[in-house]
Amino acid sequence: MRVLHIAYQQLRRYGQTRVSWAQKLTNGLIKNDHYVSVFSDRDVAAFEAPLGIRDLGRNKANRRLLETVEAVEPDLVIAGHCDIISNETLMEIRNRHPAVTIAHCNNDPLFVPDNVERIKHRASVVDAIFVSTGRRELNIFEGLGTRVYHMPNPVDPAIECMNNAERTDLDIDLLFCSNSTNFTKRLELVKWLRDELGDELNFKTFGSFGDPPVWGRDYDRALARTRMGLNLNRQEGHYWYSSARMAQLAGNGILQFTHSGPRFDELLPPESIVYFNDRDDLLARIREFHHDDTKRRLWASRARAFFHAEINSRLYAQYIVEASLMQPFSHDYVWARDINLDGSLQ
Repeated sequence: MRVLHIAYQQLRRYGQTRVSWAQKLTNGLIKNDHYVSVFSDRDVAAFEAPLGIRDLGRNKANRRLLETVEAVEPDLVIAGHCDIISNETLMEIRNRHPAVTIAHCNNDPLFVPDNVERIKHRASVVDAIFVSTGRRELNIFEGLGTRVYHMPNPVDPAIECMNNAERTDLDIDLLFCSNSTNFTKRLELVKWLRDELGDELNFKTFGSFGDPPVWGRDYDRALARTRMGLNLNRQEGHYWYSSARMAQLAGNGILQFTHSGPRFDELLPPESIVYFNDRDDLLARIREFHHDDTKRRLWASRARAFFHAEINSRLYAQYIVEASLMQPFSHDYVWARDINLDGSLQ
């Protein structure tokens, strides 16, 4: 199948990139033997704009996308986070190629009001939308004329290639990386933990409290030194919603602590992720696993094995293709057991 994937490719970061779910989707599509052409809307807009001012290149980027469609002749267009591309351009793609299927993938949380409106906006012109919050909370997008699906954050063996569950020589006991402060009070919890833990363990908080953030290989190196990590969302409680941090930690064999609110215990195997209810519970669990490294390694290895077997980029891409085209599911996708092929809840 011929797939055109519209997503930010981070070309102008020149290697200092964030781990990208969009890159994992491209990887999975290629590993599944699809022909994939990528179109990076933000980069094209900047490259085509006068003086490299991205907003001045919006119209040109949309024209370049139409040129790309004519050259590629895709069977499936996957539009990720590509706000530079207008709905009018997506409709023009359909006008020129009536047989094409167009899907939208959105990996941002629903507690950001603008994101809900962006999804609704895209839903008016696409065949299917995929959202990283659990399906039971996606009823707000029903009745918009498109099919609605949940999608997870996958691991990719080329990216999450470490296995810290096998190691005992790790000098970072606890890790939290973030530089986002919008719609969140999680740094209050992190600061409280730092104060309570003191010198009990080596707790790194890159991107917060004056510590510079880490990207690219520096992020890889930080993960490579880490036993345990905090998977703290900007807001907690949305069903099966987590940032991509969950897959990054689990996929590298790093034990993670996750709030119980999103109910990942209904998706993931027992004794793989450490759930907590409040800050005192979290503090006690951190201390418990810090002093029991055998238990830390066992739980982390179970999470890593599950993610690599059942929530990997190949299955992720295969699911998005099959759901978009309404092809019967070829795998028992663990994250889609509560939905029908058309995206409706069972």
